[in-house]
Parts: sequence; structure tokens; C-alpha cells
Amino acid sequence: MTTTSASEPSSEPGSTSDRGGGASPTGPVSGVPPRPVTRAAGLLPADPVLRRATVLTAFNSLGNGLYFPLGVLYFTRIVGLDATAVGLGMTVAGLVGVAAGIPAGRAADRWGARQVGSLLWGGTGCATAAYVLVHSYVGFLVAVVCATGLQMASRGVQGALYADVLPAPTRVEARAYLRMVTNVGMGVGGVFGAIALQLDTRSAYMTVIVVNALSFAAPALMVRRLPLAPHAIDRVPVAADAPAADRWRAVRDVPFLAVTVLNSVLVVQYTLSEVGLPLWIVERTEAPRWTAALLMIVNCALVALLQVRIARRVSRVPSAVRAMGRAGLLLAVACAVYALSAGLSPVWAVLALTVGAVVQVFAEVLSAAGGWTLGYELADARAHGVYQGVFGAGMSAGMMAGPALVTVTAIRHGSAGWAVLGALFAVVGLAVAPAVRWAQRDGGWRGEGA
Repeated sequence: MTTTSASEPSSEPGSTSDRGGGASPTGPVSGVPPRPVTRAAGLLPADPVLRRATVLTAFNSLGNGLYFPLGVLYFTRIVGLDATAVGLGMTVAGLVGVAAGIPAGRAADRWGARQVGSLLWGGTGCATAAYVLVHSYVGFLVAVVCATGLQMASRGVQGALYADVLPAPTRVEARAYLRMVTNVGMGVGGVFGAIALQLDTRSAYMTVIVVNALSFAAPALMVRRLPLAPHAIDRVPVAADAPAADRWRAVRDVPFLAVTVLNSVLVVQYTLSEVGLPLWIVERTEAPRWTAALLMIVNCALVALLQVRIARRVSRVPSAVRAMGRAGLLLAVACAVYALSAGLSPVWAVLALTVGAVVQVFAEVLSAAGGWTLGYELADARAHGVYQGVFGAGMSAGMMAGPALVTVTAIRHGSAGWAVLGALFAVVGLAVAPAVRWAQRDGGWRGEGA
């Protein structure tokens, strides 16, 4: 678990002091830490903006959790499409989504993250609803490319939205809280999705699709009502006056791209739980198959308990760098423990896998908080949309490449593959520090952050 050192610079997130500039005018006075934005008033946060964001996040994550367990099965079992063809179509849709993230971010800079986010979420809902009309592969391809592309493009816009509506000192903590809400919502939705999966009827599948489509209506309608934070209002004229070349500079900001690539490699860890461990458990260990579900429950529960607490300690660049380095080392340890589970008795295999999963959770919450902080603090505030689009595209690319990387290493080559994967995580985590120093040293041209 990471801690914030007392010797850490007292600049507030969003200031330029970490890049050699002046102090931020928006941070708390005399180093007094901000009041936790996630303090509760009943079941929801007391902060009005975060409360609204919590409601729209809960709606959307419930719908997504409801749909995810049976999305692929709908197209194979109900529509009757070939599983390989469905997988290929989803890969194409993912590539479109990665490519769409950057222009979507530029649109957010041009017209506002709230307006663009509303259109993207509304479009995703409409495209998702079109799944019930699919009767051919061409129809599937059109619908899934539109739905997945729009949803993935919205990730960078969502990052820019948080930059606009949340105060800089508490932004990362708020994102951590919303991630916890997402995990809980996905879990609850998954329970009802499992019921629909057990029913295994056309009407059950279609009901789930329609409910998921409607879950995008809440963000589309509510996001426009989120008020801009004061720093975002003050930044509007500065962003408008930024040179045209700086508005797209994220795509050629090599130090920032280096940090983005390193973060995208650490993001591969998510596919360990979703793809790697289920395959490893079934093919290489004596652990019962239900162990995969157990590890997923452990992951969701611990992330919900730890993410906000960790994020409060990782709100500045120095602490974010330490968090990313520790995350890489913890992932290496988790990979080693997973490798040891092969050849053990069922009971000991379950125990080893559980220990590895717990270690991985700490790596996950550290890297998530560190990534959010670096994604904001190293960006040019005059072009948050493009920068968050680039950072989000990197994360999406890591998620797409993850299954293949985990399969080629750990699943195919066993302990040797786990060793390679662990070494990769460790090296990448340690490489974040020099990459961030490079970005700070080469970042004097950036506009003042917020």
C-alpha cells in the first residue's frame, strides 16, 4: 500500500509547480488538505456534483453488468452467427473505438465535454438498442461497430468531463469513488444477467439488451446538468486562444505518449482476471472451476474497499510515480504466485490463487490511481479532451492486446510465461519514473493545468 510522504511537494493537482511553474490559485490554503469529496450524506456523497455523477454512473454500470454475461451468446445462440465471426467483428469494433477516442477528445475541447459526452452516450444507447433488429452478419457488424466505437470513444471524453466538473484537488479521489460505484453496479447487474442467461430465451436476451440501451439514457440526459467547476470556467477563454498546433499536440507529445504506453502495459493486468486466470485454472491447475468466480468476487470486493482510500494518497505526481512503480512490482509477485499454483493439490491451489489475486488487487488500485493522476497532471489543460482521448486510447489498446499477450505467455508456456509477464510488469512500473521526469522536463510549453 502506498503512502504520501511528508516531504512531497505541496502543489495541488492541476498546478504547474510540478512542471516548474507557479502555484495553483485553486488549491487549498497553506497546505490544508481538502475535505474528502466522497464523504456521505445518506447513501450518496454530500458533494452535489459527485452525487449526480454517482447516480448516472450507477444507472449505466447496472445496464452494462446486466448485458456483459450474455452479449456474445445473444449473437451466437439467438441470432445464429458464427462465434469466430462474432469475435472478429468485436475486434474490428474495438479498433474503431481506439481510433475514435482522439477525435472525440478534440470535439470535447471544441464543443465541451458535457455536450459531446451526451451525444456519445445517447448514440451508444441507440446503437445498442439496434441489436434486437440484427438478423445478419452485416447488420451485426454495423451495430457493434457503432455501439462499441461510440462507447470506447466516450472514455477519453469522460476523462475530460471529470477535469471540467470536479475540483482538481479531489478529482482522483472522486474518480476512485465512481470506479467503486461502477464495480458494485456491474456486480448487481451481473446477478440479474445470470438469471436471464439461465432462462436462455429470446425474450430474456432482448429484454436485457433494451434495458442496457436505456441505461445510457441517464448519462446522456444528466451529464448536461453537471455544472462546470470554477477552474474550468476560467480556462475556457485560455483554451479558445490556444494556438491551433497546441490543440492537437497530444498526438506528438512524445514524453506523454511514453507515459501512456507504459500505463497501457500495466492495464493488461485486467485481462489476467477476465481471461488469463480462468484459462489457467481450468487448463493448468487442480483448482475447481468455480475458483475463477471466487477470484472475481475477491477482486470486486477489495477494489470497492480500497480504491478510494488509496486514491487519497496518490493525488500528486511524486506519489503517482511511486504507486505505478509499486504496482509493477506487485504484479510481478502476483504472477510468481499464480505460477506456483500449478501442480498443487486443489486446496493449496485455491489458496495460492487467492493470495495472488489479493496481491494483484493492491497493484490494480495503485496503478489505477497513479494512472489517473498522471493522465491529468501531465496534460495540457488547454486541450484536456485530446490528452484524455490519447490516454484513454492507450488504455483501450492495452485491454485489446491483453488477452493475446496473456495467452501467448502464461497459458502457452506455463511458469516461464508467467516469469516473462511478471518481468514485463516490473520493468514497465519502474520505467514510469524516468518517463515522467522526461515529460516534466519537456513540459514547459504546456498551458497551466487544472
